[in-house]
Amino acid sequence: MTPVPLPPSFLSRPIAHRALHDRAAGLPENSRGAIRAAVAAGYGIEIDIQPSADGVPMVFHDYDLGRLTDAGGPVVLHAAAALGAMRLLGTEETIPTLGEVLEIVAGRVPLLIEVKDQDGALGPRVGPLERAVVAALDGYDGPVALMSFNPHAVAALAEAAPDWPRGLTTCAFDPADWPGVPADVCAALRGIPDYDRTGSSFISHEAADLSGARVAELARQGAAILCWTIRSAEAEAEARKVAQNITFEGYRA
Repeated sequence: MTPVPLPPSFLSRPIAHRALHDRAAGLPENSRGAIRAAVAAGYGIEIDIQPSADGVPMVFHDYDLGRLTDAGGPVVLHAAAALGAMRLLGTEETIPTLGEVLEIVAGRVPLLIEVKDQDGALGPRVGPLERAVVAALDGYDGPVALMSFNPHAVAALAEAAPDWPRGLTTCAFDPADWPGVPADVCAALRGIPDYDRTGSSFISHEAADLSGARVAELARQGAAILCWTIRSAEAEAEARKVAQNITFEGYRA
């Protein structure tokens, strides 16, 4: 697969993690209000995608609704209309679709879209969500990049949208942080072996693991290095010794 370079705008402005959310201000993560706030501030935006029961890409991080809504259970068991009516953290904000977020952003700032693993073990049972994301992006005119922790998902994105930039979300893959993922899979993914196979042009790597040899090797090969998640100016300064850009939350990068 041929890599598609990450547009320069993804490296020239900090990226708001799950948009510019601020719970105290009534702006939950991945909400329309947080999206609008990030656009107004001129930041890039990172969002997460989970599928509804009827296959609509929803902008929501968790697999379960319990942390952010009064509902419970997996996101994927609810239709898009029902999800769109669920209030986030007791605010007037509700769960948006990817299409709604694209209308808000309208190409004004770069949009980094993370497709959450649907296999359950970072394996090959992927495809429908990736194709739905690409369908939602059809005709969108603005800087977009796609990524996932699951390399099979990135390969599916490459097949569905070979002209969009794509990359791998990466980390130390400590098995303790990945229940349900076999230890040998974690060990293999730690070395980021699928970068070339997926035609990736960047990684978004765990900030605490930026000193890893494989990160340095990919940087030498020309990979763009992003990182997650930075929560202070001090941590930002340290991360930027390696990373070309950051995703941040909890302060103004």
